[in-house]
Amino acid sequence: MNRIPVPAVPALLATTALVLTLGACSGGPGGSGGGGAEDAPSTRISVNLTGPRAQAGVPVVVTLTEGPRLRQVTVTDSKGANLAGRVSADGKTWTSDRPAAPGTAYAVEARDADGGSAKAEFATVAPDKVNKLTLAPGKNTTVGIAQPLSIVFDHPVKDKAAVERRLKVTTSNGTEGSWGWMRDWSGKDRVDWRPKEYWKPGTKVTLDAELNGVDSGTGGWFVRDYSTTFTIGRNQVVKVDLDGHRLKLLRDGRVVKDVPMSAGTPGGEKASWRGTTVLMSKEGTINMRSETVGLGDAYDKMVDSSMRLTWSGMYAHAAPWNAAYFGNANRSSGCIGMSDANAAAVYEAVQVGDPFEITGSDAKGTQALNNGYGEWNLSWSEWRAKSALR
Repeated sequence: MNRIPVPAVPALLATTALVLTLGACSGGPGGSGGGGAEDAPSTRISVNLTGPRAQAGVPVVVTLTEGPRLRQVTVTDSKGANLAGRVSADGKTWTSDRPAAPGTAYAVEARDADGGSAKAEFATVAPDKVNKLTLAPGKNTTVGIAQPLSIVFDHPVKDKAAVERRLKVTTSNGTEGSWGWMRDWSGKDRVDWRPKEYWKPGTKVTLDAELNGVDSGTGGWFVRDYSTTFTIGRNQVVKVDLDGHRLKLLRDGRVVKDVPMSAGTPGGEKASWRGTTVLMSKEGTINMRSETVGLGDAYDKMVDSSMRLTWSGMYAHAAPWNAAYFGNANRSSGCIGMSDANAAAVYEAVQVGDPFEITGSDAKGTQALNNGYGEWNLSWSEWRAKSALR
């Protein structure tokens, strides 16, 4: 087997195709098998990426310029992983399914139909900047029927379509859904995947974010793949009636808890949001300070059974100091308050990802798309329109 070394090339010429001459490992047809490589027909193959500073973010292409059909091409990175690809119908080219990643060394081995073979090596330029991401929900978790898949990027994503093409969602029951892009509450780029309707309990969901080698633009390169898996739990919906001052927890359509509550004071910034929000986290006992949500020095309290509903600071929680208003008036600073016992019971029963469907006129508006998980406040057609691939 002949090994054709790759000559060092200037960075300017890093994408110039390298021509490889392949020699057979045995004699040609009709030969005794004892002949050398000089007995084999000559085959010429070119590789589009060469040298120590080859371009990243493009597929590896091996082209047959002279000789029989390509039979097999293997491209292996420095960690031993193969770059998958396929030979064209005419047998003249092999193209990798994914782009070459930045800062990675690759070894190429090509074989033709007559037994000729050759090897080559190249390495891609290291990235100037790396983009990373944060996934929700966490891996191997169980969540409620409204939980979206959510990805927040460390740096801006210019080519959103290129990124979205590499995000593969697989469900155990063929659930229909779509990605939608937005600016996160933190100011970062974010993309969520939500089903057309609430998830079916028991659905298993897998995300494979095959981003290694994708250029996000000014935000830098992705240099690894990401994945997460989660399962949909019980069919639960929390219904909050701002005007009736009640909170009901429904499981499989049946009311299992119905408790009095007091929500945000109407007529100003202290009013609650309406719409369908999603339980983001169960945070237990936390310190709540009014200045963190733009309400001056109105309060500074340790609060039990805290369930976060928005990034802007709307929670459902225990509020024993507001007991006089439970069931008859909204007099909180924006949160949904209950007695200690009722809040603890609701806290114990709910799952992260459960929808809180908040209705009533005593609200300051509908929860914004990026203020937590507000996508359920959009129609299906409105949500799909936020995909970069529509």
